[in-house]
Amino acid sequence: MSKQEKHKILMVSDFFYPNFGGVESHIYYLSQCLIKLGHKVVVMTHAYQNRSGVRYMTGGLKVYYVPWKPFLMQNTLPTFYGTLPIIRTILIQEKISLVHGHQAFSTLCHEALMHARTMGYKVVFTDHSLYGFGDVESIHMNKVLQFTLADVTQAICVSHTSKENTVLRSGLPPEKVFVIPNAVDTAMFKPVPERLSNHEIVIVVISRLVYRKGADLLVEVIPKVCRLHPNVRFIIGGDGPKRVRLEEMREKHSLQDRVGMLGAVPHAKVQSVLITGHIFLNSSLTEAFCIAILEAASCGLLTVSTRVGGVPEVLPDDMVVLAEPDPNDMVQAITKAIHILPQIDPQEMHTRMKTLYSWHDVARRTEIVYDCALRCSSQNLLERLSRYLPCGAWAGKLFCLVMIIDFLFWRLLQLWQPDSNIEVVPDIHLTNHPRDKKSQDSNMYDHLR
Repeated sequence: MSKQEKHKILMVSDFFYPNFGGVESHIYYLSQCLIKLGHKVVVMTHAYQNRSGVRYMTGGLKVYYVPWKPFLMQNTLPTFYGTLPIIRTILIQEKISLVHGHQAFSTLCHEALMHARTMGYKVVFTDHSLYGFGDVESIHMNKVLQFTLADVTQAICVSHTSKENTVLRSGLPPEKVFVIPNAVDTAMFKPVPERLSNHEIVIVVISRLVYRKGADLLVEVIPKVCRLHPNVRFIIGGDGPKRVRLEEMREKHSLQDRVGMLGAVPHAKVQSVLITGHIFLNSSLTEAFCIAILEAASCGLLTVSTRVGGVPEVLPDDMVVLAEPDPNDMVQAITKAIHILPQIDPQEMHTRMKTLYSWHDVARRTEIVYDCALRCSSQNLLERLSRYLPCGAWAGKLFCLVMIIDFLFWRLLQLWQPDSNIEVVPDIHLTNHPRDKKSQDSNMYDHLR
């Protein structure tokens, strides 16, 4: 494929704005940068409350909020074949050349990749999470991932640890998996011009308050740190089922004046919370890659984090203090961070983050993956079915049956409504008016119309 040829990409995931999180930010920023490189990008996600239909975001990013409501944890109910008609229509209407799915536990992503392969499209999958191998949830999820990735064209992981985990879980050949880390918008996440005083040390936590993010670890760590360091104060942003435990801890140890609970913090306001602190604390028990760490470092905060998953790959050693996911080790790491805090220059840290991480670099590297995917040869149904058989004695045959039914359903749709009867949507090229970039990104939610 020539370098001048541009792609028409469909991004698919259950996780997108107005929901907030790392996957949502990744899809948004990657899409914006791909559009700037001249590619056409369309996003498909499920409906959010009364947001359904077609919306446009900053830069002309088109979003299909398909009329499927979330069933569990922002995921749509698995239908296998229920989404085929609407996915087929979008692919033809938008003249899509490649489908890019995001997140292993997104139902919509798995179904879109399955249907796209049935229709002969090249597909790319990005895995944003780590999973285990022993518990029931992980075993089930790994089998679903094995089914989806058996016929995927290329895959992307956000860290080398994530790549190793994905290859082991799915059986995907390592040469098919690329490693492209997340990035941070350094124009949006800037430190304050004047350095904060160290008389009172503010530790910031911004995270979903769930078990996987180490909320139970915070319940044990915060009282111990407050006893050891009378000049330390905590600010906790985020919401979730574990918030009650944190509030109970605050009441039990009478720390109302030293532990502030902000609740859910919109992404546009995260920077204003980060710049009030000196140290950013991440207590995750599992993490493929933590965008929140990048945002904190870009704002000049020294990071203390658990040594799990891909976190050790994120920042240089002088910008982060790592600890085991153990309360005592975390307390020691925070104490160490407090002692080296005077050596940290927020402005210098921000400058280094500019050179280390860029969404434009992520987009260019993703562009290479797209080129590789589109150069791969196409397979007929029988060749594709041979990839599913090794998935298990019974599972392999079941997967083949699922794909055969999907193929027959697609052929039936073609007879009922031929491709030529589906109206192609003309491409719209918006004129970009000069604006302040930080204002544009921080107010991107206001551009939904």
